[in-house]
Amino acid sequence: MKKIISLISIFAVVYLFSSCKKFLDIVPDNVATIDYAFRLRSTAERFLFTCYSYMPALGNFDGNPANAAGDEYWLPVTNTSNAWQIARGNQNVVNCYMNYWQGNSGGKDLFEGIRQCNIFLDNIGKVPDMTTSEKERWIAEARFLKAYYHFWLFQMYGPIPLIKENIPVGASQEQVYPPRDPVDSCVNYIVQQLDDAAAHLPDKIENEVSELGRITKPIALTVKAQVLVLAASPLFNGNPDHAGFKGPDGRLLFATAASQEKWVRAAAACKAALTLCESQGYRLYTFNPQFFPYKISDTTRIELSIRNAICEKWNPEIIWGNTNSMATTIQAGAIPRGLDPSKTANSATVGNLAPTLKIAEMFYSNHGVPISEDKTWDYNGRFKLRTGTHAYRYDLQEGYQTAALHFDREPRFYADLGFDGGIWYGQGLFNDKANLFFVSSKKGQPASAQNQSSYSVTGYWPKKLVNFNNVIGDGTTYTIQSYPWPMLRLADLYLLYAEAENEANGPSAEVYRYINLVRERAGIPTVESAWTNYSRNPAKFANKEGMRDIIQQERLIELAFEGQRYWDLRRWKKAVDELNKPITGWDLAQEDAAAYYREKVIYNQTFTTKDYLWPIPESELLSNKKINQNPGW
Repeated sequence: MKKIISLISIFAVVYLFSSCKKFLDIVPDNVATIDYAFRLRSTAERFLFTCYSYMPALGNFDGNPANAAGDEYWLPVTNTSNAWQIARGNQNVVNCYMNYWQGNSGGKDLFEGIRQCNIFLDNIGKVPDMTTSEKERWIAEARFLKAYYHFWLFQMYGPIPLIKENIPVGASQEQVYPPRDPVDSCVNYIVQQLDDAAAHLPDKIENEVSELGRITKPIALTVKAQVLVLAASPLFNGNPDHAGFKGPDGRLLFATAASQEKWVRAAAACKAALTLCESQGYRLYTFNPQFFPYKISDTTRIELSIRNAICEKWNPEIIWGNTNSMATTIQAGAIPRGLDPSKTANSATVGNLAPTLKIAEMFYSNHGVPISEDKTWDYNGRFKLRTGTHAYRYDLQEGYQTAALHFDREPRFYADLGFDGGIWYGQGLFNDKANLFFVSSKKGQPASAQNQSSYSVTGYWPKKLVNFNNVIGDGTTYTIQSYPWPMLRLADLYLLYAEAENEANGPSAEVYRYINLVRERAGIPTVESAWTNYSRNPAKFANKEGMRDIIQQERLIELAFEGQRYWDLRRWKKAVDELNKPITGWDLAQEDAAAYYREKVIYNQTFTTKDYLWPIPESELLSNKKINQNPGW
């Protein structure tokens, strides 16, 4: 994302690792030895922070492949994001985009990160001025990071070499080049590392001033749940597309048959993680208007609960906030230019992150069912014009014509999306009242294209990612209240558990309970009530297949714009369907509402079976003859 942003001030955020540097930066010239790093507690801790520094920067739009590699966003043609090249079908084996195997073209070298973790684990025992319990905790953090980097590589490339320990100096060529390990071996090793780490990690951070962002036991157990749900999903659980895929040594790399036991194991891991999280006080965030200087409506309160579950740093729903990845520039891309026409700060924001029209259609109706299923909602007339009235005043501009698609939708639709005619809450205070801007983005209006790179190509913006306390100032200033990127939050874990439990045992009170907790916070009816009363398929929730569809759409909605959709579509093997649909938006070149609200094809995406796994860089294959390319590449 092009970084065109002028900041007056950034809200004070305590984060631990912003000044972390590589080990070679912390020792005198010519004395860069491993022994030096482990002579003192202070230098050993800095080496540990080096291990943390390889964490993928998911709060940076360009650093998170799930943002632009799929279909959730589309960008102006001038954009040079590496991940967006993948979405456009330009991935290749010579210069791989978002290369996390070697660390280039937008990716970090995660195998180097694993190597640093192994160095730390091999040498932490030498540090003299540390207690045993502190060493155990640091070892656990390094084990977690080592497991997480393996996990990240695994979800991208499938079977990978397991780097259990570093290759010694003077090792033979046979030792230097390891083969890939089968899927089940990868999963079991990652899980074992996470279990070993969890045994010595704290249940919570006590010293929040200096340690927020470091790994805890709830983080480790939640990542374990993620790993096992991924392993149980169709991409890796008996995938027929890869049934005969072998390494050069003849070993099968994928299991040939699906295992129901994998879902049972995943459900148990999810349950253990959420039980621990709840015991430590994690809960779904709800906005508390008691601490607000003015009265807000119930509608606004619900929408602030949805937005602030992401944007309010260290809120009680955040299991893991990544202090190495602050959500700053991504906010500048998520807010329309010219939101406040009275200011001259149009140049302070970028406004080029554009959710696609299919994403706008994905959100439920106000009855909590898909708009194509709601028997009371006019799906065929969704592109017709309607005028906002007083009844919709908290979400739509009164007297303004917009698409029928924008009426009678669930609160997450209005909390997550900015669009022509939609209310944009926040971005500064005036006379003790909240600013209620509205977006106007037809040709010639304030939020329309001002240049070739700083506008939404679809007519939508991801409002969910923008802190409502940000302030549009005078001149060309835009003050951003940054927050650590939410790597894990409780709603994600609840939905993972509902999915795993449904796959393991079918619909049950337990499955309904955890999906309904998320829906309750979102201000929509329970699954049972919504489908029984409003769906054209009222019994859908009563069987495993129907509930699977419901849970999957719930995840896609609840976790929209958080870097989850791309990975979920892959693991469910739905990407070949979804990522072959055209990318569409509104006709931005039109001034008239009737002409503007015509669906326009922006790009025809293509996705084939080979795209489910990242290609291994060709140069790696030339070096390591024990590794072969992923199928289709």
